[in-house]
Amino acid sequence: MGVKFIKVSVCYFVIGVCLGMYMSMTENFNFTPVHVHINLLGWTAMTLAGLIYVAFPQAAETTLAKVHFWLHNIALPVMMISLALLVSGNESAGPGVATGGTLMVLGIILFAINILKNVKAN
Repeated sequence: MGVKFIKVSVCYFVIGVCLGMYMSMTENFNFTPVHVHINLLGWTAMTLAGLIYVAFPQAAETTLAKVHFWLHNIALPVMMISLALLVSGNESAGPGVATGGTLMVLGIILFAINILKNVKAN
């Protein structure tokens, strides 16, 4: 599970950096919220979760870890595509941002429960 998180996080890192480069080249920074969230929730949070799961395999082997993985990876694209549409002026994308954000929060809460429940000192 840890390796899956790390591999997916690298994809988000590439997307976030390319989006940042695009905004810089066009001098249009409307997508800054998307860029920031992809880098924070996609690259940073997923990398850290992956490293935690590698360090604590007992937490990585749980159903909570699997549900966290899928919620995170469904929520983030839904939220980012909707946010990109929203900042482009499509106000009807608001519910997509809310749905993706809610799923993300649920996934992170499950991650927290998993870590608190299954990570023990040696």
